[in-house]
Amino acid sequence: MHRNDTREASPDAEPTDTAARPGRAPFPDMMWIPGGTYWMGSDHHYPEEAPAHQVTVSGFWMDRFTVTNEQFARFVDATGYVTVAQRPLDPADYPGATPESLVPGSLVFQKPRGPVDLGNVAHWWGYVPDACWKHPEGRRSSVKDRLDHPVVHIAFEDAEAYATWAGKTLPSEAEWERAARGGLDRNEFCWGNDFTPNGEHQANTWQGYFPWQNLREDGHEGTCPVGTFPPNGYGLYEMAGNVWEWTTDWYLDRHQGNKGKACCIPVNPRGPASAQGSQDPGTPAISIPRRVLKGGSHLCAPNYCRRYRPAARSPQAVDSGASHIGFRCIVRP
Repeated sequence: MHRNDTREASPDAEPTDTAARPGRAPFPDMMWIPGGTYWMGSDHHYPEEAPAHQVTVSGFWMDRFTVTNEQFARFVDATGYVTVAQRPLDPADYPGATPESLVPGSLVFQKPRGPVDLGNVAHWWGYVPDACWKHPEGRRSSVKDRLDHPVVHIAFEDAEAYATWAGKTLPSEAEWERAARGGLDRNEFCWGNDFTPNGEHQANTWQGYFPWQNLREDGHEGTCPVGTFPPNGYGLYEMAGNVWEWTTDWYLDRHQGNKGKACCIPVNPRGPASAQGSQDPGTPAISIPRRVLKGGSHLCAPNYCRRYRPAARSPQAVDSGASHIGFRCIVRP
């Protein structure tokens, strides 16, 4: 694991508020994220990241790493928990679905052999029966040699169940983004504004032409072990790339903002008050609400999904995981 902080100097960097740290971490491998006001979102990338606006969050503890296969296995062994991907599907939730698709399983990335239409995700995503956290590519695959990789195929309910068992909780979008920025307010990446400072990759992302050409310049084709890349300014690893991470906020296609008034800066915002409006307008027959994912994954590429940035966000149906979705937990003092 890398232990060197390679952040570039920035005039927007905030000092770490060590005085406000409430004693020792409640659990091993948790880092204190100091409270404060920062700029959330971006007006310069994808429309759902706008408007950039100031928010204030209170300090909290966050896992240094995403939850690993080994940690999730301990949870399953202790509780007998069965993930959403391992359960039968209810046909009423998926009108028009074929019988063969209504079996336990999950979405798995399948790299095509050549260029494809980027407007059709079916060219690289496939529903694989029996794909789940312990069989990431289907029944014949295993996490035996990937115990230190982030657990994937995690639906929101699964992440919540683990967090409750562990005595923790999941972060809001504002908390997650505060932590990801590592004290570098309004910088593009978790480590600064240069994607590869000194020519070195800082995150597990896609190099080449997505989805068929992966040059693996960062050394990885799929997920990598947690702690592979340098930490950000708050000591957190892989806050960009590797796997998307769940937050508790219901998804809307724009930030609610603060109306541009200093008096109206939200304090500890938790996103929309209800799931209303979070459904996918592209599939009106399916009423499953969506929550916000953050951080991007190893599948994010400049030509398709440049979302390996703190401001980036993505909607995800709460009942579904995929081979690039995981999570990490927090503790609020």
